[in-house]
Amino acid sequence: MIRQEEIAVVIDAQRETFLKQDSGFIRDALSEIPIADSFATIITGIRRCGKSTLLLQLLRRDYQDAIYLNFDDIRLSNFETGDFTRLHREIEKRDTKVLFFDEIQIIEGWEKYINQLLREGYKVFITGSNASMLSVELGTHLTGRHLSMELFPFSYSEFILFKELANGESAVTNYLKAGGIPEYIKSGIPAVLNTLVDDILMRDIAVRHSIRDIASLRQLTAYLITNIGNLVSANKLVGMFDIKSPATFLEYFSFLKDAYLLEFMPMFSHSLKVQARNPKKVYVMDMGLYTENSVSTSDNMGRRLENLIFLHLRRKYKHVFYYKDRGECDFVAMEKNTVKETVQVCLTVNDENFDREYNGLLEAMKNLGLKEGCIITLNQSDIFEKDGMTVKMIPAHEYIQ
Repeated sequence: MIRQEEIAVVIDAQRETFLKQDSGFIRDALSEIPIADSFATIITGIRRCGKSTLLLQLLRRDYQDAIYLNFDDIRLSNFETGDFTRLHREIEKRDTKVLFFDEIQIIEGWEKYINQLLREGYKVFITGSNASMLSVELGTHLTGRHLSMELFPFSYSEFILFKELANGESAVTNYLKAGGIPEYIKSGIPAVLNTLVDDILMRDIAVRHSIRDIASLRQLTAYLITNIGNLVSANKLVGMFDIKSPATFLEYFSFLKDAYLLEFMPMFSHSLKVQARNPKKVYVMDMGLYTENSVSTSDNMGRRLENLIFLHLRRKYKHVFYYKDRGECDFVAMEKNTVKETVQVCLTVNDENFDREYNGLLEAMKNLGLKEGCIITLNQSDIFEKDGMTVKMIPAHEYIQ
């Protein structure tokens, strides 16, 4: 339990600290925030991707009198469900109808309170670093009354603008190594990303899900980060890292995905059962995390580029798959049950790999009914036409800009 007076002190102190911060680099996402009367706006994303800064930019642009409260504050560590009543009294005293809540989902019963605020005409913005935690609870208590948005680390376009780099192969190579976590881009200090991974594993996963075997979780995470672009299967991992059950691996996969640390991309199929029983491809949600947390002794630029293209597609589309039949295609992107793109990724196309890459893409295009597809490379361009279908070979800096 926490007294109303203590809540007031925290609100005032946090607002003062919050408003002292630099608004920072204006994110592309600022213009894309979904806002509607009687709806809560939910912004999710990996820790340190800039959610709080985005709120600050929104506050300064449109809602200068808003109340800001970050629940991930040691002074609110005793906050309980019943304290929402005291918080509400404090909000009513301050004569504003706009509320910004950071990490409110760590308080049990938060979604019922948000529902109450919406009924009373408040405009509510919420950020959180766990996708499932928000979506499950919102689906139960705020059905049809929330608008969701994912925020990712800096895109390539944001990265080169922030770093004042010319768009080209050199900038792509730079981005492949640095990624887009704002604090890391500014400082270049590896500990920023090492600490980030540890915070996610401890605070977002181990504590929330009562995981005791932290060592196995860490070993598994390092293994998955190192193996970006590879297929992973819970059944085939059994026995590694002292984890004996496929169910435990699947749980850990789910936790890592919900925390936006890793993504597990399924095989394309119209059957959910087929998707579920086939191995997934694993990708990290920021390239800098691979640079600083992979245990590989190689640069793996080909895998990095594949991961980068996945992140580009993931920003554009909610559903991304890999294709596998007689041939293989790296990515099939879908929107509203319609296939939009088929994409092959190859760092450098040469005589040894051209037929495999080209034919795998053509097969996917034929079977999925697309007339155009592309092969993304580091620096090569070309166009191929066959049987009424067009394959474009595109340098990465042109495709992702």
